[in-house]
Amino acid sequence: MTDTKLTRRQALTQTAGGALSLAAAMTLVNETASADDTYSKSEIVNEVAGFFGVAAKTAASIVEHVFADLGRPNAYITGEELSGAIGIGLRYGKGYMRRKKYRNQLVYWQGPSVGFDIGGNASKCFTLIYQIRRQREIYQRFPGVEGSAYFIGGLGVNYQRSGRISLAPIRAGVGFRTGVNVGYLSYTEDRDILPF
Repeated sequence: MTDTKLTRRQALTQTAGGALSLAAAMTLVNETASADDTYSKSEIVNEVAGFFGVAAKTAASIVEHVFADLGRPNAYITGEELSGAIGIGLRYGKGYMRRKKYRNQLVYWQGPSVGFDIGGNASKCFTLIYQIRRQREIYQRFPGVEGSAYFIGGLGVNYQRSGRISLAPIRAGVGFRTGVNVGYLSYTEDRDILPF
């Protein structure tokens, strides 16, 4: 009788151990798949350098800063935008969202800002995207994160966030616009003249 109980205990222990091993293996597979769906620092540095036509060292200086704050992105948008402000500002842009294993997706964005801000500019914009799960999740409003603007090597970046999704638009442009502002950008499938 005692031998039978021991055998059952051993069987249960082995089954539990096997289940734990399987769970650990699944976690490892999920982490690997997740890493495969994201972009490495070197991939983004090369893309940013090529997109803006700047030296890899310049691109690396700002990309490293964003990676230190937010980690590896799983999508990005490349595009162009126009903006202007006299106290109240407007921004309009258009680009393509790129994501591994998905087709490029056209995205428009527009939004207002308010602050001590004057001038106008035309910019190229490279936006890193974090924690997006479905393609359509990009189509929503993303408020700016206060105090998140950085300027390194002629490039500027600030952060936007809605729920779990964070965006880090990197800009380099021509024109003159100075000041501090707060606002949001609304990302849409179609061009919307009204920025609200």
